Formats: sequence, structure tokens, C-alpha cells
Amino acid sequence: MSLQREMVSSGTWLFRYRGFLPLLIVPAFLFRMMSATYIQGSHERTELWQLVCLGVCFLGLAVRLKTAAHVPAGTSGRNTFSQVAETLNTTGIYSVVRHPLYLGNYLIVLGIAMFFRDVMFVAIVSCVFALYYERIMLVEESFLRAQFGRSFEEWAASTPAFIPRLTEWKTSSLPFSWRSMVRREYTTLFVVIAIPATEDLLADSIIEQRLFFDWRWVTALVISAVIFFFCRFLKKQTTTLVAAGR
Repeated sequence: MSLQREMVSSGTWLFRYRGFLPLLIVPAFLFRMMSATYIQGSHERTELWQLVCLGVCFLGLAVRLKTAAHVPAGTSGRNTFSQVAETLNTTGIYSVVRHPLYLGNYLIVLGIAMFFRDVMFVAIVSCVFALYYERIMLVEESFLRAQFGRSFEEWAASTPAFIPRLTEWKTSSLPFSWRSMVRREYTTLFVVIAIPATEDLLADSIIEQRLFFDWRWVTALVISAVIFFFCRFLKKQTTTLVAAGR
């Protein structure tokens, strides 16, 4: 098997299980957590740094929300079995970057890794992310190339794969849809709050050597959980979040 075919084959497998495989790095996060410390011994300064990290996570969330708000129906989304693309997205956020959802994912992961204030750990997480998503992006682009031919080649030639080129922005061909955005990304919102809140709980408890709750994080976690279950109810039990053509 040629190297390219092998990469496509492994990328197909990674695409199918991309929602679960990131859990394999949880032990590394827990191991790094064991050496958690406050910045200069100050819980307050550490909280300020955590807000910076949360801001990076929310930047990633914003990229995903912007993508979901304009995406048409008939795309892979969270599908895990096969590639799906009834149309080629080339406007809106797809006019400045070919893989905006994975860019958003990286920013979220980056913010989470930054909580530990360890440059080497951030570098390792970034390298693992690159190796993991490189093959997924390869298999997705192989599918799009076969599906759309020259149209894909022209778009790919002028649009960066991962680092946005903002000067090339073209207004989205589809209007903003809050229903599509909420239906597709309410889980991501919960994750962006739940993981940092858990990190804070574990780190504070390890440092203080007792169960330590920061009620600001607890409040944020409870609110995000309420939003998650409310949106899940709307998605599963009603048509409120259904948008025509999305």
C-alpha cells in the first residue's frame, strides 16, 4: 500500500472515531495535573490566567459557531460513518480557511492545555493534534476532490488549509441561522465550560489537599449544563431548532 493510500485509510478510521479518540489523552492531562501549582502562590493570579485560557477556548467556540450558523444541509457535521458533502462550501468562513471546525477545535484544545502553564506540554499537545487531524483532513479533501473535481482544486489553491487568510473573506452565500448554530454546537459550549471547570476543581483540590470548589466555576458549569439539557430537549423532542435547508 502506498504511503498516501495508507494515510487515507488511517484517516478514514480516525474520522469515524474522532469523537472518542481524544479521550485517550485524558491520562496525560491527569498526570500533568498532579504537579499543579498557583502562580507565585496566588490563587487570584492563577484565576486571571485561567480567564485568558478560557478566552482562547471561547475563540475556538466562536469559530465553530460562525461555521455552524452558515453551513448548508448535507455536510458531514458530527457524522462518523462516511463523508457527506452535497455542496462545496467556499464562502463565509470557508473563504478564508478550508477546515474551520478543526481550527476551532485546536483553539479549544490549546486553551485547555494552556491551563497548565507548561510550554512543553502545549507543544506536545499541538503536535499530537497536528498528527491526528492531518490525516482526517487528508481523507476529507480526497473525498471533496473526487466529488467536486476542478471546483475543489480552484478553491483549495486559493484558500489555506488551517491558518486563515482574512483578506480573502467573501460573504456567506447562506444567511445566519441561530437554529442551525445552536442545534450543531450546544454540546461544544458545554465542553468549553465543563473541561476548564473540571481542571480548576482538580488543580485547586490537589494544591489545597482538600476538596476545593470555586463557586464561580461551579455556577458557570451549572448554567452550561442547564443550557445543554434544554437544547438537547429542543433538538430531540421538538422542531424548534430545525431550519429549512440547514
